[in-house]
Amino acid sequence: MLPSSSLPLIASQVRAYFAPVNRSTGTPTLFDPAVNSAWNTGAPPSPWIDLGYITEFTRTSESTLLDVYTGVPSTLQIQAKQKIAASVAFRFASWSKLAMALASGSQHMNVVAPVSSASAAIASGAKGIAAVALQSSSTGTLLYPSLSMPSIQAGSLVVVDVDYTTQTGFVGSAVSGGYVPNVAAVGSDPDYVRRISFNISRVAALTSDGGFLLASPLLAGAPAASMKMQPVLGFVDREGGSFFQEWSALFLYEGVQGDKLFLHYPRLQASQGSSESIVGIASALDMVSPLGRYVALPIVDGNDNEQCVCYRTYIPAAVAGA
Repeated sequence: MLPSSSLPLIASQVRAYFAPVNRSTGTPTLFDPAVNSAWNTGAPPSPWIDLGYITEFTRTSESTLLDVYTGVPSTLQIQAKQKIAASVAFRFASWSKLAMALASGSQHMNVVAPVSSASAAIASGAKGIAAVALQSSSTGTLLYPSLSMPSIQAGSLVVVDVDYTTQTGFVGSAVSGGYVPNVAAVGSDPDYVRRISFNISRVAALTSDGGFLLASPLLAGAPAASMKMQPVLGFVDREGGSFFQEWSALFLYEGVQGDKLFLHYPRLQASQGSSESIVGIASALDMVSPLGRYVALPIVDGNDNEQCVCYRTYIPAAVAGA
């Protein structure tokens, strides 16, 4: 039996968590091992989002060293970092809005319920039905529309965000879901921000006073007065476009003995377009899952101003020695 000071980490699966990056400032969401070591796997601190278990997880250090040789005979005198780089790949266990967005190399959109008289077909979704303002009593988990919305029932998806007016730059509440270079680029579509918004949830139940109880809280919290609500049918991404998804990521190996290994990438961007992993599970049946590949971008460490792309933290189990 191994001594308690040399216990191996034994884990069966990798769990993934993602959090938004402030794209306007380039500020990621950081996992601080001093503050977050007592990580609640099923209820991570805001704004981290639990994506559950992933498979086929691989991470690669692509950093390179420069060896400097001098003298006769030539001998190694100095090593220097020539390149700092890393990549990650894995398969999502299931489909969801966030899984699709993360596995996409470009923009990800909500398919807004269309107006009945939509005249022009658009590959990313026709013009949507009119968005409805919300009452001031609405919260991040309970929405009260200012008008009746009979098309929304228990099980419906809804998005809550502001109208597009003339905003440029990164747009979307809580998460930057798109970038608008100029007003003409999006045709002054009032629903554009809601199309790319991550402020979305599923209606769990209708309340007796006309409200919509949500299955999960909105990422942006209680709706601002300027936000409106629309029903969503599904999600679409595309091959092409100029937008890059960027997220902070945390991968967790939770040992059966209580120890934890955290792999934190403060900034990840997709390094390929949308793709799927297909695994045969039975005769004539395949399991199709989103497949993600990512490249890590650097941050400057607050303790010593070094540029880094990944952090590895090990938290020993209480029974293990240091």
